[in-house]
Amino acid sequence: MKVIIVEDEIRIREGIYKLFGKMFPEYEVVGMALNGEEGLKMILEKNPELVVTDVKMPIMDGLEMVSKMYENKVKSKVIVLSAYSEFSYAQQAIRYGVSEYLVKPLVFMDFVQAVKNVEAQLKEVERSNPEILRNLEHVLFGLIFGGMSLDEKLSSFLESKYGIEESCGFSEVSIYLGSQYKDKVKRIRRIVEDCLGRGEAKYCILEMPKEKLLLIIFYCVQNPDALERWFRYEVVEQLFAMGNTDIGLGWINAVNAGALRESFQRLQQYMEWNISFGDKVMISYPKILQVQTAVCIYPVEIENDLKASICALDKERINKNIRRFNLYFGRDYIYEPKEIKESYVRFLWVLMNVSKEIGILDHEKLEQKKILERIMGSVNKEELKEVSEEIFSYLRSDIQGRDSNIGLNVKKAESMFLEYYQQGITLEEIAARLNLTPEYLGMLFHKEKGVKFSTYARDYRIAKAKAVLISSQMKLTEVAERVGYSDAKYFSKVFKECTGLLPAEYRRTHK
Repeated sequence: MKVIIVEDEIRIREGIYKLFGKMFPEYEVVGMALNGEEGLKMILEKNPELVVTDVKMPIMDGLEMVSKMYENKVKSKVIVLSAYSEFSYAQQAIRYGVSEYLVKPLVFMDFVQAVKNVEAQLKEVERSNPEILRNLEHVLFGLIFGGMSLDEKLSSFLESKYGIEESCGFSEVSIYLGSQYKDKVKRIRRIVEDCLGRGEAKYCILEMPKEKLLLIIFYCVQNPDALERWFRYEVVEQLFAMGNTDIGLGWINAVNAGALRESFQRLQQYMEWNISFGDKVMISYPKILQVQTAVCIYPVEIENDLKASICALDKERINKNIRRFNLYFGRDYIYEPKEIKESYVRFLWVLMNVSKEIGILDHEKLEQKKILERIMGSVNKEELKEVSEEIFSYLRSDIQGRDSNIGLNVKKAESMFLEYYQQGITLEEIAARLNLTPEYLGMLFHKEKGVKFSTYARDYRIAKAKAVLISSQMKLTEVAERVGYSDAKYFSKVFKECTGLLPAEYRRTHK
């Protein structure tokens, strides 16, 4: 396989080149370009099977280069590299047949898997030759996903084998199953086939595990509007009646077999409108373009109560606010799906960041970049709900946790501090109540807890101070007293040493 790498950053460009040499020695990197203009010229000259390109580059960016490849009917597979801030921008490349997109910094195994996916697609194209397969499913798959074009040879095959003339109309129905694809695909397919069997329409069904959807393709369609009405009544209603309310549905028509790829890609751009309409609705293009939307007003009051519930370490109240937020974008109004997703980004970032600041989030298990990708790539409300529920599952019930191996004296000392920390209790006072010397208790505490008592007490008070600053408008002197500091200036000094910000600055950054 011939490969061309288009990347303006030399470190990444050389890294990809070495990666191909190590993991795919049978591939030949026939060229490397610094920008889209150089890359396009090289691609047209050398006709590679695979192009790896960055999005943002000087002179000509990757997206413009890919669009010109599309215009020139270049059939090379493309892997796009993108920064997260450019996520929505990179998505536009899908309409030009981009095979994979990866997020910088590159993850070794993700890149290897992307190349393997391209390999599989190329093999599928080879197998999808109509002269070899004589199989309509594979031919349609090749037209939509594999780079096949409706040439004279293929047109003749479709007409002679299936009666599909060049002017025959098509309709495409996308049934998005999301994360439940593996569990639901066979059952949903059976329901659909049972319903379609009662009609007279000609169709075939493609299972698309990568896209997490079933694609129904109707061919030789005479009256697409009548077919759509019948499908809604006979199939969609049956799917919903059998409890499949968390799927996403979309409909689009294509003028002929050659337009299937473009129509499918256009429909995928509008599938996220399932988020706006909710359950029991099928998105239909171009009717969706006529939808009137309301201004999406972000629920600040829910966010504020979420902050307060996090600071109060009240998991039940936190969960209640998450449920309130999930229900906020209901059926009273129709909002732009992009605005809903942006609201989720803001709300869930507050949930993660404030919980992390307070110390109740097991943030090491969460990858914020992947969270963002899941939010922005969601097609229905259930996927957004799943993200919020997953983050909630990583919240701990308290800040400190308990260790069964800690001795009784240290447990008593810790318990006493937690009860009286607001009154400024010291190690000396605790030791006196336990009839121990401060030195001995300090040594025990350090040995069994792995941290000096002074550090433990300081960090706990600062964590509590963060919670108060985020969730209230208390004056600085009141905040200091609330967490056990009698001197507000000293409190500010300690707070800045721990956080890098003065209390007032910290409060402003979290409002």
